Amino acid sequence: MRPARLWISCLAVSLLFAVNFSYAEKKDKGPNTDAEGRETIAKPLTERQKRKREEKLRKELETPYRKWLNEDVTYIITDEERTAWKRLSTDEEREQFIEQFWLRRDPTPDTLENEFKEEHYRRIAYANEHYASGIPGWKADRGRIYITYGPPDEIESHPSGGSYERPMEEGGGQTSTYPFEKWRYRYIEGIGNDINIEFVDPTMTGEYRMTMDPSEKDALLYVPNAGLTLMEQMGMASKTDRFNRTDGTHLGQSFGGTPASMNEFERLERFSKLQKPPVVKFKDLEAAVSSHITFNLLPVKVQADYIKVTNSSVLTNVTIQLQNKDLQFQLKDGVQKAVVNIYARITTMSRRVVNVFEDTVTIDSPKELLQAVIIKPSLYQKSIPLAPGMYRLNVVVKDIVGGNMNNYETALNVPHFDDEKLASSSLIFADVMEKVPTRSIGTGQFVVGSSKVRPRIDNTFRHDEKMGIYLQLYNFGPDEKTQKPSGLIEYEVTKNGTNEKIFEFSEEIAKMPDASAQQVTIEKLLPLQTLKPGQYTLKMRVTDRNRNQTLTPSATFTVT
Repeated sequence: MRPARLWISCLAVSLLFAVNFSYAEKKDKGPNTDAEGRETIAKPLTERQKRKREEKLRKELETPYRKWLNEDVTYIITDEERTAWKRLSTDEEREQFIEQFWLRRDPTPDTLENEFKEEHYRRIAYANEHYASGIPGWKADRGRIYITYGPPDEIESHPSGGSYERPMEEGGGQTSTYPFEKWRYRYIEGIGNDINIEFVDPTMTGEYRMTMDPSEKDALLYVPNAGLTLMEQMGMASKTDRFNRTDGTHLGQSFGGTPASMNEFERLERFSKLQKPPVVKFKDLEAAVSSHITFNLLPVKVQADYIKVTNSSVLTNVTIQLQNKDLQFQLKDGVQKAVVNIYARITTMSRRVVNVFEDTVTIDSPKELLQAVIIKPSLYQKSIPLAPGMYRLNVVVKDIVGGNMNNYETALNVPHFDDEKLASSSLIFADVMEKVPTRSIGTGQFVVGSSKVRPRIDNTFRHDEKMGIYLQLYNFGPDEKTQKPSGLIEYEVTKNGTNEKIFEFSEEIAKMPDASAQQVTIEKLLPLQTLKPGQYTLKMRVTDRNRNQTLTPSATFTVT
């Protein structure tokens, strides 16, 4: 019996050891694991794991927007816009921001196309195609400047470097250079006129970098007694002096004086500004150009008329009208006075500034005549010569006394005048049309040639007024013998709604004073006493018999 009890005891001990070992192993793996150690019940995430997962998800979702911010518009987005972007939390907000971003820069917001956006992406494509090296073209310095400011007005390119004659402000003399380029912009808003930017490729890899040290392109800079300047050749300076300069360059002593553009502070300031997005030049009124004013509006009307000067230049007369009743007058020294500041900017479709003007208009009135002055309008006109093409005009007006202001925006479609085609200027209805003294011909507001022509912007006249009609006609075919134009001008006034002919008249061009094949000027005064209140249309038909061409200018006006 003893052997049986011993066997049973050993079996019990073995079973007990196996049970304890299994329990210990399961305890080590955890209570919610299977035989292979995998968790069978999901544990809640820690705060750290949650943040990590949210950050990963946010980065995945932000990828297209991050690319838009850091690649597409990184050079043109302002610091204020970038700060506003960082506050956005949803994709819907980001989409709205992007839409408003491009809309604020659209030169023609009334059309479906956004010319600025199209031009911007064209520049990016051009930069990637022409300025890529070891990095994409948009990342290169030349690509950044091209995308931000557009194509330069002039490029001096030395793609292989080699022999180079220094300009006198850099010391003169001959040296050898690395590949480099000089870009010149006639004007960059917020930076100035005649901006010269230099790019150098000292590594000979095609990766040009912008520099403010003109000596960086000198391949013989560190070669003793090589590439000497004129002063060094004459023994009046030493090449080692270049390395003792404190202006951040290694230029030799200039021959004939240093121009202001080479001043170290000028160069540093210009270099710093070129690193930033385009800045606003006129802070007070310019800010309104890029924003929409929704309160304290100051009503304003703007009209642009086009007069031919040459084939490549058209005089664009921008007329601004304000109603005196909308202005606030202030009594000063016994005189009621209203003051209006005017700021205007003309840009191309690619946002390059063509012309900027600002002026102050003052309306004075004796105290006793103020009521008569208030019912009248005030007009201001600026004449700007422009090349044919499309432009964007922004006009901001501000009543200094009352504080009200407004932003007016419109497109300028400056026409091209073909020498072989009969053409005309804008048809202008004027409330003042008179000859000016000889000394005033071609100068002053509202002066066109030898006449003062003040437009009535709303084309509304009282029946006791005379309506001035001004039009220039160009490019008549000259008679082979007399070199005179041969044609007919027909006038017709009809009342809108009834097509009733109120007035008809015609005249031979050859009999008109000062008529020539190059230009015929029409200046007529039409009495309105016989016209009843209502809206009318002036229709003209101009026929050139020599070339068999016809023009039909027309415009509507209102009689009250």
